[in-house]
Amino acid sequence: MKIDCLVAEIGSTTTVVNAFNGIHTKNPTFVGQGYAPTTVLLGDVTVGLEQAISQLKIFLNVSKVEFKETFACSSAAGGLKMSVHGLVHDMTVKAAKEAALGAGANLHLITSGVMSDYDLQSIITLKPNIILIAGGVDYGETLTTLENAKKIASLRLNTPVIYAGNIQNRQAIHTIFANHGQDRFLSIAPNVYPRIDHLDVTETRKIIQRVFEENITKAPGMEKVRSIISDHIIPVPGAVMEATQLLYREIGDLVTVDIGGATTDVHSVTEGSEEIRRKMIAPEPLAKRTVEGDLGLFINKKSLVNAIGQERLCKELGLNETDMNNLLSNLKTIPTKEQLHLTERMTYHALSLSMHRHCGKTFSIYGTNGMTKLAEGKDLTTVKYLVGTGGALTRLPHRKELIEEYLNEIEDWSLKPGKTTRILIDSQYIMATLGVLSLKYPETAKMLLKSSLGL
Repeated sequence: MKIDCLVAEIGSTTTVVNAFNGIHTKNPTFVGQGYAPTTVLLGDVTVGLEQAISQLKIFLNVSKVEFKETFACSSAAGGLKMSVHGLVHDMTVKAAKEAALGAGANLHLITSGVMSDYDLQSIITLKPNIILIAGGVDYGETLTTLENAKKIASLRLNTPVIYAGNIQNRQAIHTIFANHGQDRFLSIAPNVYPRIDHLDVTETRKIIQRVFEENITKAPGMEKVRSIISDHIIPVPGAVMEATQLLYREIGDLVTVDIGGATTDVHSVTEGSEEIRRKMIAPEPLAKRTVEGDLGLFINKKSLVNAIGQERLCKELGLNETDMNNLLSNLKTIPTKEQLHLTERMTYHALSLSMHRHCGKTFSIYGTNGMTKLAEGKDLTTVKYLVGTGGALTRLPHRKELIEEYLNEIEDWSLKPGKTTRILIDSQYIMATLGVLSLKYPETAKMLLKSSLGL
């Protein structure tokens, strides 16, 4: 059987492959799906890929299948590990964080100001996939970024470095890395904070994804991935963001929640209301991603339960502590009938907590003219749609009711979506794969995405 396109989602625990036909027509179709455990820890991710393809063959009832094009998104091998180094925490560091998170990175180290020897040792220990240096508005402060560049280049890590700071420093930065024999690892991006209260992160996100794609095949267990994947490979969270932005251009303001075994990611694309924008104390990007590493349903289930409060969870489920611990210790990635209610309550709380952290807040200050109401963070009050993706929000029986429960929550100071927000479910669980497909076939990806969401 011949298939136009195969897109693999290589997750931290599971590898899913999705097949599509008619990608060059006005009627593309989702052909089928196969899945298997991710085998990066075995030293070869292609083992799991081949097993998932075998499952796809069983689903299609064929003995042989040929793919014209193959794509992938991956969070295996640690995903995209990055460190970010800027000047002022609430300005250039924040802008650099937004660029990295929006590209799909997992941030393991963030520094502001001149880096210490301890910071440098942390980089050596971390072994990040990419290092991002920012700092200074254009034609502003120069010394901090130059000093950080000298320190990082002197480590001679042979690690990709992206410079996205004051444009006045570009030539000097290149010279510094050349002097240490590291210039071949250096990429120059637009300044992520070119002037006060202005974020410019779009191009830097693209460069991060390009550098990731060029280097992911060197990661342990991923060396053979090009034997199966011929086209784009980007981080899974970056792929979900690509799909969310694609959808935004079609239907307007939205937020996507991806609840997984290790993390819960929230992606929002909205400018918010004009009224709230006038009260903002700092700029926010149009497209924002937050990742909550303590809100995973399987790998990080203990930290999720701690965030919820075990006593509260026991009360909601009508269980004593012993029964709760037994359920948790035997929890499966695909829950049994006995574990289903627990998994759904954990999913609800992962959704509520992650959205609470993602949403902006309003607050009041008192001055000589009396009380003034201000706002900070991402304004989601104008969001029209909440999209659920990931295993939990696409497969659990009461997924819509769980989302409705969150939307009906009342938080006086929160800039959260309201109860009129429409719920969309990625019913075919293909949002991430369509995000990577959209890099080459945006119209095809858009049609397939709308079909999965029931639009």
